[in-house]
Amino acid sequence: MKLKRILAGTAAAVIAVTAFSGCGKGSSSSGDSSTGRDPSGAETPEQGKVLNIYCWNTEFQERFEKFYVPNADKSVYDGVKINWIQTTNEGNLYQTKLDEALKNQQTAVADDKIDIFLVEMDYAAKYVNSDVAVPLADLGITSDDLKNQYEYTKQTFTNPDGKQVATTWQATPGLYMYRADIAEEVLGTSDPDKVQEQISDLDKFTEVAAKMKEKGYYMVSGYDDMYRLFSNNVSAPWVTGNKITIDDQIARWIELTKEYSDKGYNHATSLWDDQWSADMKKDANVFGYFFSTWGIAFSLRDATVDQKIKDDGSNAKEGNGLYGQWRACPGPVSYSWGGTGIVACQGTDNEALIKDIMLKLTCDTEIMKSMTADETVQDYTNNKEAIKLLIDEGYTNPFLGGQNHLALLTEAAEKLDMSNKLSAYDQGLNEKLQSNMKLYFNGQKTYEEALKLFYSDIKSLYPNLTH
Repeated sequence: MKLKRILAGTAAAVIAVTAFSGCGKGSSSSGDSSTGRDPSGAETPEQGKVLNIYCWNTEFQERFEKFYVPNADKSVYDGVKINWIQTTNEGNLYQTKLDEALKNQQTAVADDKIDIFLVEMDYAAKYVNSDVAVPLADLGITSDDLKNQYEYTKQTFTNPDGKQVATTWQATPGLYMYRADIAEEVLGTSDPDKVQEQISDLDKFTEVAAKMKEKGYYMVSGYDDMYRLFSNNVSAPWVTGNKITIDDQIARWIELTKEYSDKGYNHATSLWDDQWSADMKKDANVFGYFFSTWGIAFSLRDATVDQKIKDDGSNAKEGNGLYGQWRACPGPVSYSWGGTGIVACQGTDNEALIKDIMLKLTCDTEIMKSMTADETVQDYTNNKEAIKLLIDEGYTNPFLGGQNHLALLTEAAEKLDMSNKLSAYDQGLNEKLQSNMKLYFNGQKTYEEALKLFYSDIKSLYPNLTH
């Protein structure tokens, strides 16, 4: 997913489930929607005139307009006005605006009601575990429709009653992306299988980091680059009840990142900052990055090229910066990073249209296949059959020097397990831990001082939490 700057915002306090209690199914009675009759004679609401979609960037809109709306005027589909309500994630503004609209959902007129809203994996639980989402089964989407989706995505969007309430077009397993030219110089090979042998666990990865340092290279760019390897492999959620627990995996990230910082194995950058992006250029000296699927096609590729790749795919060629010089391997740990859920909001008057959007953009094998194959999109789609078809057809990625990385991503995606690992507070906790621990990594604070600041910030953010 296209996450540039998405994670930079600070999360506000999670609104309790009761704050959304006015958003139940009965709320669609407000407004001016007329009614009709289905073939059985039962009274049913007619399709609404406006489809309101709450989002934080244009990623879903781009896919919607490219793969769902066939007409030239992308603002209207089948007589329905498509209205995008986009609010940046900076400073948690998106969730704040969404929460305000959800509280007013019951009393809003039909054309102002939320129809679809998007959620990030890091805070999906906040909405999945409330009553604001229409279960997919209530829309008429069956388990057979969802059969090709990866299990971990279903786990993420399933509520405590066992009902899946969101769906996604993308799966986001991660890989280690490295520069072939640096691999040849330091390791004597750029072959993904042979590089993987040398970094197949964290001890080996650190040994290679030492070799890179000797040759004047950094193994990773910043403090945050390895975070998801650990945060996605915790044994329990950040929060149980109201109590925060720092999992052993998170503690291991702190320990290892401090070691990398002290020994000069990273470049002391922060996620999304200018130097972090500059470290992807051909004149930089960073060996590799951990990226999930969205990061390969967007963050890494966009920062790597000297000439921006246009919407028609031009300038996507060897000789454009480091285009064609990156390679992918599994790395030391299986992990995922990111992912966007599509949610039908309780009270919508566009259930039939939303069902069709979800089926087309998250379940249709041919559309999913096109999303992955498209040079300007390159999503790793949440459809096992579509990915298998591409692999069988000999898919190659020119950005990765003709490598077929789909097989690697498939293997990684099958290993992912998000059951009992997510809480409603993950975005804020992840961001605050990363920002406060940088003071420890760079020597400004002791570990104890940085941890104290973390808990203080979290208390301001989530007053109900204890540790």
